[in-house]
Amino acid sequence: MTLAIGEGEILIGLGEGPVTQRLDRSNRHGVVAGATGTGKTVTLQVMAQAFADAGVPVFAADVKGDLSGVAALGTPNEKMQARAASMDITLTPAAPPTIFWDLFGEKGHPIRTTISEMGPLLLSRLLELNDVQEGVLTITFHVADKDGLLLLDLKDLQAALKYVADNAGEIGTQYGNVSAATVGTIQRKLLTLQTQGAEHFFGEPALNLADIMRTDTAGRGYVNVLAADRLIQSPKLYSTFLLWLLSELFEELPEVGDPEKPKLVFFFDEAHLLFNDAPKPLLEKIEQVVRLIRSKGVGIYFVTQNPADIPDAVLGQLGARVQHALRAYTPADQKGLKAAAQSFRVNPAFDTAETIQALGVGEALVSVLDAKGAPCVVQKTLIRPPASRLGPLTPEERAAAIARSPVAGLYDTAQDRASAYETLQGRAAQAQKDAAAAASAAEAERQRAAEEKVRERERAREEREDARASRPRASSSRQGMAETFAKSLLRTVASQAGREIMRGLLGGLSRRR
Repeated sequence: MTLAIGEGEILIGLGEGPVTQRLDRSNRHGVVAGATGTGKTVTLQVMAQAFADAGVPVFAADVKGDLSGVAALGTPNEKMQARAASMDITLTPAAPPTIFWDLFGEKGHPIRTTISEMGPLLLSRLLELNDVQEGVLTITFHVADKDGLLLLDLKDLQAALKYVADNAGEIGTQYGNVSAATVGTIQRKLLTLQTQGAEHFFGEPALNLADIMRTDTAGRGYVNVLAADRLIQSPKLYSTFLLWLLSELFEELPEVGDPEKPKLVFFFDEAHLLFNDAPKPLLEKIEQVVRLIRSKGVGIYFVTQNPADIPDAVLGQLGARVQHALRAYTPADQKGLKAAAQSFRVNPAFDTAETIQALGVGEALVSVLDAKGAPCVVQKTLIRPPASRLGPLTPEERAAAIARSPVAGLYDTAQDRASAYETLQGRAAQAQKDAAAAASAAEAERQRAAEEKVRERERAREEREDARASRPRASSSRQGMAETFAKSLLRTVASQAGREIMRGLLGGLSRRR
């Protein structure tokens, strides 16, 4: 490269002269906008590689899959060579060190975080919970912490919510009312998040932020490419991940003000998905993070079709602006075009709105911040061609890059250690076991008592029989005397009757004589 640029700057392209961006102002954020097919991805790739070459780690979402070519040496065609020559650039194929990531673990190393690290406030905003529901979620986190229940993945949180609902009476008297209906609402919203693939995002091993802020032995920053072609189909999960990552960086990194160069630069493609239909509390959180994270040395660059996709409160925080061509076919398009033109510091050499519509592929209007942090006059810029490959890697090339990654093996296998779900399942199983043991003991006691009662009756009967056997047989003596008397009486009666009969017979015979 023979085009002269100052120290501490990166080259974006060529306008009236070299169009560069100061590294010590690159933490002031930026936006890359333009209609489909106007060259946004190439601009993203050029800036990402320039930051990496300057020793700044980069994290970029690859929505269409073609950013993966940044990991391979470029093969300049005649058109690219001609552009480089027109800019007085010697185009030498080069590629920055690259790490591939994928929330689903298919096209890169998995990225995970735990429910505890996400926290109840951020989860409440992402789930769009009202104040009552947020309060119940906060109680759930507090109860889990007090009872030693680790909240690592979605099933842990779902189990903890059920535990809170099952013990609502006791918990409610201590922390506030917990209704089954409120818990049910939270569970349904968690299910919506789960159907978008959140079970892949929540778990362990959790991402160590230092692993996306690496530099190689030559001092070049790693370009971290997030495979987002599948992730983009789950917009709630996509926005969940982005906001979590920014929040984690904001909480963990120390204040550094305006460093000589950023500690990390983010490129968020399809940025409108972060803001579309987002509730007001979530937008406020995003605005807060964007406004404050620059003091931690982190620059955020939103890539979208129209700057109007970004809320004014966030757009006002963006220093660098790269505007590719816009088309104004509808009243809404015209409004967006006017807003984009008015966001630039006027260049008297051309009409900004008309120029935006007339830009060709690979051309853009560029405005960056000067040494005092003020916007420079907008320049019509020819974006420099990239030194790395335009277009995606082959699956074999991607697999080889993943295998030689410095984080290979650290995140590829999920861990599921004992946490809230397993603990509560164990408690429930133990409770059932104890209940079964108690029921068995009660049944055994009942059986023993019944058998003892039978034995008591048997002993009582035997004692009665023994008592009868040991009494004097008075009744038998009386019976014997009665029988003797009766027999004597019968004999007497029989004797008397016999004599009377004999008398009668004898008397009759005498009279007949």
